[in-house]
Amino acid sequence: QVLLAETGGGLVQAGDSLTLYCAASVRAYSNYSMSWSRQAPGKEREFVARIGWSGGVTVYSDSVKGRFTFSRDNAKNAVYLQMNSLKSGDTAVYYCAADLGPGTSKYWGQGTQVTVSS
Repeated sequence: QVLLAETGGGLVQAGDSLTLYCAASVRAYSNYSMSWSRQAPGKEREFVARIGWSGGVTVYSDSVKGRFTFSRDNAKNAVYLQMNSLKSGDTAVYYCAADLGPGTSKYWGQGTQVTVSS
């Protein structure tokens, strides 16, 4: 069983920073790749970033590249999404997910709301 819990969302102004945190309750957490996705009102869920099991490989969507930093702490079963220079277009519910690689089951958290006011 994989349980994920996101925290850190909130209401900020454009240009501000925010850090999202996702805690994982799972055996062998370090085997899992972790990712963040987001869903804005009326839109489909979209990929934000992904980090490999060791933290050595990180992929970002073009919309957040250079502004967001994804990191993980395997000792704490946690990942972090540092979001800088936030824009109104970043407003969405942000979801943390875990999987063991392409083609395997993906487990999702309940999401945390990020609202950026312009």
